[in-house]
Amino acid sequence: MSPWLIGILVYVGLAVGTAVPILAVLLRGVELHPGGSGFDEATTFSDESRRRLTQHWSRMQGTLGFWKKNAEMYRRLHYYIILWTVPSSVMIPVLIQAISQDPYSRWLVTVVSAFTASLFALHRALRVEEHYKAYRQGESEFYDMYRRMLDRPYSFGGSEQDQVDAYLEQAEQHRRLVRNAEVNMTPSIEQIRADISSESEPTQAP
Repeated sequence: MSPWLIGILVYVGLAVGTAVPILAVLLRGVELHPGGSGFDEATTFSDESRRRLTQHWSRMQGTLGFWKKNAEMYRRLHYYIILWTVPSSVMIPVLIQAISQDPYSRWLVTVVSAFTASLFALHRALRVEEHYKAYRQGESEFYDMYRRMLDRPYSFGGSEQDQVDAYLEQAEQHRRLVRNAEVNMTPSIEQIRADISSESEPTQAP
């Protein structure tokens, strides 16, 4: 078997194998770890306030799970792209110089070049790093607010009613901010096509 063909198979196999953790997040999801006791055990609130806060927390489970799942998915995708584009970009000029009469040598260069260009386009079109930061920051800031309500409820207002109302209002605003960030970063088909075209165009010599 041609060593160039072996190189193609090894390269493709590693690319697919290292993508498994990304697919695992999509299929399996993630588990929330808020840590410590929650509103149901808080002694600083009345029974009615505990009930409202606990019910609100239960309704936030789906949103928090969505944020965490997407943050982890985009994080893994970001590092996957970095892992492959950096060494592949270094490999391409070396492989070009090593092209032989074996047709698989040209195919290896083509595979590496096409895969690298696709990853660059994917990272830019999907705004992978921006999505990761938005979801991760949204999740982290909500937990900060959640813990502040448990530890220092007076920071939300004077009376218990004001504290609960202010917390619920800020949680609603926070969800809206993260949702707006998600919508604003969603790429259009035209953007994706433009990014793919720009990555596939050959570099012009000066």
